[in-house]
Amino acid sequence: MALTASVRSQDAETAASSRPTDTAVIVPTTARIIGNISDGTPPPQAPKPGFAVPAKDILQSSVHEQGGRTITIQEIKPIAMPPPPMPQPESPTVQIDNAAFKQRLAEYRANHPQTPMLSLGATVYHFKDTPPRTLVRYWPKNGGEPFTFWSSAEFALISGIHSFAATDGSTYSLFLAWGNIDTTRAGAFFGGLHHPPDIPAFPNGPATFTIVGTPPVDPSILIPIQSLHDLYNSEHERLKTAREGCESARLQREADLKANPPKPMNIVLNYWRIENPAPVKGSSK
Repeated sequence: MALTASVRSQDAETAASSRPTDTAVIVPTTARIIGNISDGTPPPQAPKPGFAVPAKDILQSSVHEQGGRTITIQEIKPIAMPPPPMPQPESPTVQIDNAAFKQRLAEYRANHPQTPMLSLGATVYHFKDTPPRTLVRYWPKNGGEPFTFWSSAEFALISGIHSFAATDGSTYSLFLAWGNIDTTRAGAFFGGLHHPPDIPAFPNGPATFTIVGTPPVDPSILIPIQSLHDLYNSEHERLKTAREGCESARLQREADLKANPPKPMNIVLNYWRIENPAPVKGSSK
């Protein structure tokens, strides 16, 4: 917790020192989730455009059986196709070392800031009589040295977050690859030879984290990690409900798939003949 306090105090000092004297800048002090949390609700899907040929335009048709489905091949009346697009003129070569280009690029980046990606890999260990613990690998942005930490938060719940605002006001999009290990089942599977790694003791109460090995030189790297733990503690019930919704939706999809296994789809292939075929590639005619 001392590390957390130092991260926040340093962040506050940095924000204060970099604040313009003639502009009021408000730096959030509370992390917040941006957008929705994945809860198993399927995303809306736009209807796929259909293509139907009127019976009067079908010149001949044949049907073939294959693997429990039908393949219908139909010759139809020619369909008017749009003209091919005109070739685009070649773009002028951009001199990236040009001073004017560098200035325009700097102005664009200043007006279009990118949202940094927070990349994490997590393994959640489940135990019979104790709360789960998570081993997390963190790859800082801009090629920083990756490091590992243990957390008393169950990162399966955090996986529902797509983006968030950290305590320093920065916005992050979250990329989290995670998996579960049931230590009881894993031990039985490996004949009792599988043992979970050494896990540090965590106090009761809000979720915290402990770095494995040497902590990063720049403590500000830990701001988004601490912010995720703040969100886990303040939004725990919301995250838990969303995760239960995802799991319920997954089980329902599996049950539906088992009760109604997919069947091979019937296929309709339409073609028509043109009077002036395109020249063979490489031919002068």
